Amino acid sequence: MLAIAIIEDQDVIRHAYATYLGAQPEFRLGIVAASVEAFLADLAGGAEAPRVVLSDIGLPGGLSGIEGIRRIKEAAPKADVLLISVFDDAARVFQALCAGAVGYLVKNTPLTMVKEHLLQVAAGGSPMSPSIARHVVAHFSPKPTAEEVLTERELQLVQGIEDGLSYKQIAVRLGIAAHTVNTHIRNIYRKLEVNSKTELLGRRRK
Repeated sequence: MLAIAIIEDQDVIRHAYATYLGAQPEFRLGIVAASVEAFLADLAGGAEAPRVVLSDIGLPGGLSGIEGIRRIKEAAPKADVLLISVFDDAARVFQALCAGAVGYLVKNTPLTMVKEHLLQVAAGGSPMSPSIARHVVAHFSPKPTAEEVLTERELQLVQGIEDGLSYKQIAVRLGIAAHTVNTHIRNIYRKLEVNSKTELLGRRRK
């Protein structure tokens, strides 16, 4: 069973996620919290560390979902964080990916699809939309570095996503296995995170 946790400040939505996901045989629902701070407190109190955390981006009154990602991963290093948001805001979601999230969902995503995405993340998958693909290209193109530049294959994959192709169609176009697409996307997200940390350190030194 996959250990999961939920961080959502709205009672109705949090209850809906907890009720549905907690009833699925594939999941073992652990921490259900209204804030990142509450999640961290439960974890420090001995609660099971989750494999996947489903967290809201907008969490008023404390750490936001984006700000909380690194705190969550520090406390639970093996956990992947999948963010949910009311808005499909590409710029904001891109910031979340740079902070270490493995993907995002909008809150009108059907519960059955939320389940599928959680399972996909646990299996090594990472959702990426065409709008995010455009941000990836813009992020790397002006300032490639020797260590963090995207490979030619990764750029081809991002271009396929920006063109609106499905993962299966991209796999056919590039002549690779479908699971390899997910592996490349994971690597791209990792490079986003490392690249952003490098930029942050550079700004601090100035």
